[in-house]
Amino acid sequence: MFDRLAGVVLHKPRAVLLTTLVLVLLASGGAAFLTSRVTLGGYDKNGSEAAAAAAALQGTFEQGDPNLVVLVSDPRGVDDAAATTAGTALASRLAGEEGLRNVTSYWTAGKPAAMRNEAGDKALIVGTIEGDFDQVLDRIKALAPAYSGERDGVDVKFGGAAMTWEENITTTTKDITTAETLIFPLVLIGLVLVFGSVFAALVPLAVAAVAAVLAMGVMFLFTLFSEQSVFVQNIATFLGLGLAIDYSLLMVSRYREERRRGKDTPAAIRTMLHTSGRTVIFSAITVAVAVGTLLVFPFTIFDSMAWAAIATALLAAAASLVVVPALLVWMGPRIDKWQLLKRKDTPADSANGFWHRLATFVMRRPVPVALASVAVLLLLGIPALGLKLRLPDEQILPAGAQAAQVATAVRTEFTSRDQDPVQVVAQGIGAPASRTQDITAYAQRLSALPDVARVDALTGSYAGGSQVAAPTDLNQRFGGSDATFLTVVPSVDPHSPEADDLVRAIRDTDAPFGVILGGTPAVSVETFDAVYGALPVFLVILALAMFVLLFLLTGSLLLPVVAMVLSLLSLTATFGALVFVFQEGNLRGLVGDFVVTGAITWTVPILVFALAFALSMDYQVFLLSRIREEWERRGDNNAAVAMGLERIGRVITAAAALLALVFFVWITSGISYMKALSLGIALAILMDATIIRGALLPAIMRLAGRANWWLPGPLASFHRRFGLHEHSEGPAARAADGAPVTAGRPSADMS
Repeated sequence: MFDRLAGVVLHKPRAVLLTTLVLVLLASGGAAFLTSRVTLGGYDKNGSEAAAAAAALQGTFEQGDPNLVVLVSDPRGVDDAAATTAGTALASRLAGEEGLRNVTSYWTAGKPAAMRNEAGDKALIVGTIEGDFDQVLDRIKALAPAYSGERDGVDVKFGGAAMTWEENITTTTKDITTAETLIFPLVLIGLVLVFGSVFAALVPLAVAAVAAVLAMGVMFLFTLFSEQSVFVQNIATFLGLGLAIDYSLLMVSRYREERRRGKDTPAAIRTMLHTSGRTVIFSAITVAVAVGTLLVFPFTIFDSMAWAAIATALLAAAASLVVVPALLVWMGPRIDKWQLLKRKDTPADSANGFWHRLATFVMRRPVPVALASVAVLLLLGIPALGLKLRLPDEQILPAGAQAAQVATAVRTEFTSRDQDPVQVVAQGIGAPASRTQDITAYAQRLSALPDVARVDALTGSYAGGSQVAAPTDLNQRFGGSDATFLTVVPSVDPHSPEADDLVRAIRDTDAPFGVILGGTPAVSVETFDAVYGALPVFLVILALAMFVLLFLLTGSLLLPVVAMVLSLLSLTATFGALVFVFQEGNLRGLVGDFVVTGAITWTVPILVFALAFALSMDYQVFLLSRIREEWERRGDNNAAVAMGLERIGRVITAAAALLALVFFVWITSGISYMKALSLGIALAILMDATIIRGALLPAIMRLAGRANWWLPGPLASFHRRFGLHEHSEGPAARAADGAPVTAGRPSADMS
């Protein structure tokens, strides 16, 4: 395959580039329409009970969770005549808005104490915006500007779940623009520093553009038959850029190495494709499989990101294999045009380079280096033992956001939790009027549960196991033709462990009919039950897949295990840093201010683990493949480690620094979980490329010696047949049971 590809590229580089350009133009048509076809949601469990409850509330009762909270402030007091007039008029106008139901205000509901703050200068209006996630966002975008601000002498601010998500997405969109504005110039500068010339630095950017556009075109096709999250665009852009940098650096560096050996351009291109090209393919498969395991989590956001990562990784590899050699041939000597930096190239077989000296230093003292490295990583990881997760709410927003201001006021000044109740829905029960005794008894039992402030039902309101209010016309909304629902208002934070316990207590309470639960607390319980249920499957599939792939790469039983353990050590330290900074609130001066909630948004650890582990495996493939090549050539474990690290260390370091920069730019985001993702992935990449690759891996491989390459006979035969092999420039030598054998073909070689 590589010979045929080299032949085409060498003879028709312009035709190859033109064909690629045509494909990019075709894909750009779909990419242009991708934004209009993706969903801004996808955070709820697929097919969840809470989603079914929400659908029943809207379809059967024309109700819904109160996703709109309006905070009305007046320094004269909300009971002042003018404030009462303004508040009543505002509630009346909102009630008349299309798509807005169940508008209830302090003034129109009899002035309940729970809807007024203790100081008496703020009051609430709550309501429900109907529709799915995207429809709710479209509606709040129209309502908020029309009503917020100074209105009839009172100050009006919009909050609630609808406003939280709208401001979240608006802020994220601005952050993406800022990140893209910053990242491409910074990456170009970094690439010039690495390659030395502007023309050479443009090669990875060309590959990134091809990969990103093609990936977004593919994801547009996915939207024709499945729901996809808006984050597929971010994955295609930023992961595409990162992998394009990795693969281009690897290939161009190998090309230059072969040129330094005295080969002409055609020979260097062929060797580059046979060695680094094969590594690129294998790396892309590894990244695709690693991130693809997110598919086991039953959430649209993870499904979308998994498919986007798979498409981006494979297309980045394909673009690298085609575009990089074509550009090298077409540009020829011009690759070094506009050379801004003169780099002193180390001879291809030099034993005097930095990475060779470092590896030699480490392998002379493997035990103390290994112990010190592990101690540092474990010490950094200690805070991770206290990791706590929560659903995103208004506290992820910048402090100046309207939703954040409203939520802070409600949380600190009001006793009401009416905006985040547990909805208890019963269907197929017959006429509710004939079940009033059952409804009353059930509502009383629910109201007696710990952390319940009030239960509202068709038959009235209940607290502490007793009825506290008789039914009014408003209570008729709790009944349908053959269904009813009850609203359980918690007295605790709906995102707290106590609220989770309340949901489980409601499930365990005897009910006179079948019920399903909805609302924020129920969503929280379902979300984390689904995550923790899928987590063991995720880890097992990931471990097995990585072991098989790395075995096929290295022909070793030990090295795949070592590679995975080292990556987990790196991630342990990363999670420790996330908890220390974002859960405990340390070092906010360095990463930008954010609200400390005592927990981390639940998607962050999963995404950091999947992406960082995948990129870690990417560098594992780079390094182990080159060490394997040197082992094939030399038959000496220590020499293979030292020379392999020398030849690939600079590439990995440069690639890791640039890739970390790609993700680290997100630290400028105003959204706290975007800051956490940025810091988490960037730290994982940097630690993996320094402590792991520079110290721990060489030390462990020195201690293991020839056991690194040991294979029992049957597996050696299997690897000879199905493993990845390439032509070697030197004699092959391997060890099985400590004795030299040829477990692979004499011509085996990998890069």
